Amino acid sequence: MTPAITRHVMTVPASGTQPARCVHYRRCGSGPMLLMVHQSPRSSAEYADLMQQWGAHFTCVAPDSPGFGQSDPLSPVDGAQPEIDAFADGLCDFLDALGVDRCPAYGFHSGGIILVTALKRHPERFTRLAIGGYAIWSKEEMRIFGERYLPPFHPSDYGEHLTWLWNRMLEQSWVFPWFDTREEARLSVAHADVPRVAQAVSEMLDAGNDYQAGYGAVLRAPRDIPASDVDVPPCLISAYDGDPLQEHIDRLGQMPAGWAAQKVATREEHQAVSLAFLQEGLAGSDAPDLAENNDEGWIAVDGGLIHWRGTTGGTLVLHGPAQEMAEPEAGQIAIDAPGHGQSDDFADIGAAIAAAGHALSASDIRWPAPPAGDPTRLYPDMTPDRFGQYLQRSWVAARAEVFFAPWYEASAANAIPLDPAQLDPVALHARAVARIRAGDAAHLYHQFLIHKTGDAQ
Repeated sequence: MTPAITRHVMTVPASGTQPARCVHYRRCGSGPMLLMVHQSPRSSAEYADLMQQWGAHFTCVAPDSPGFGQSDPLSPVDGAQPEIDAFADGLCDFLDALGVDRCPAYGFHSGGIILVTALKRHPERFTRLAIGGYAIWSKEEMRIFGERYLPPFHPSDYGEHLTWLWNRMLEQSWVFPWFDTREEARLSVAHADVPRVAQAVSEMLDAGNDYQAGYGAVLRAPRDIPASDVDVPPCLISAYDGDPLQEHIDRLGQMPAGWAAQKVATREEHQAVSLAFLQEGLAGSDAPDLAENNDEGWIAVDGGLIHWRGTTGGTLVLHGPAQEMAEPEAGQIAIDAPGHGQSDDFADIGAAIAAAGHALSASDIRWPAPPAGDPTRLYPDMTPDRFGQYLQRSWVAARAEVFFAPWYEASAANAIPLDPAQLDPVALHARAVARIRAGDAAHLYHQFLIHKTGDAQ
């Protein structure tokens, strides 16, 4: 039976120059704990399939790195973006908050940079590492990356940033770096796998411009591994054919005792040799009960998860279709409706909401009225397509709804008072992203609300 993934939020206490911050993490499986650190600009979601495979051997715990996914970013240090040491120390602070003293860990690409940095600074925290590709950039390569690899990512008035984002994520498997369109920069792993691209786009939308801090720290990090005479836990670095970091295996130089590097043919082989290495000398009991906050989390309901915030026992407050939860007031619980925000899709929306309300001991439920208009037109198709058109559809709807109600009726008769704050690109972006996340669930939720409230406006 495939182990289920659960999701949690935990507050990491203030440490050094960093204030307290929230960290979101995924957990899956049983057995000794395995820490999994994702690459940038992704999130722990990229490990979902791997966690369910490796969950047969480990309790896999994958946090969203600071500023990615649903985790708070690190704060600037003396007015400057935090460097790699801050991310490495922050990872160990996360382990402290979980109540974990020592564990093995896996990281891919930039996740491996963070882990190796953490191992150099805190070797006592790790039993062994498995790394997928480790970059050893030259000074010239670092200069090029520093100049072009991390452009600002800010919402624009008419959604141009979404056009850039789709093409950047689409083409990053075609050439490396993504902006280098010379024939010499072509990759052998090129694809146009729409779900893969859409997932990467979704994770970048979560990070926003905070991606520059985490990714930039990795790119600026010293490109060295521990010296050959240093006593550190063992590590395996492997890279498969088509991985742009495979050639960097030859740049690693002399390594410490217990360290090894190898080139493999496929991603699956990389994962297999990594798992075998992580299992060597494995000992210890199951991972302990891990810490989590009591005012936010995910309720498991019939095979899916419902995201919630607030105080259990209060009024359950629901948002409208194609929206996301607002911050609950005192005495309230807010959830992302099924298929919206950070909640999973459910075939039976009403049953999922009722089960969540019961699990959260909700005193009652506050139902929203469905918006006026034809549900088949209110919610344009958000299915990812080869050309990224769903992103622009979300933006057009988010702008138009500031001018007209319903938004698709662009006429004087349907004009509504303009609120300039709602046309601010940041506000537009938030509403567009809510539509993207909801997808087809928005229409289904609208129909459910009509049936529930009797309001067919």
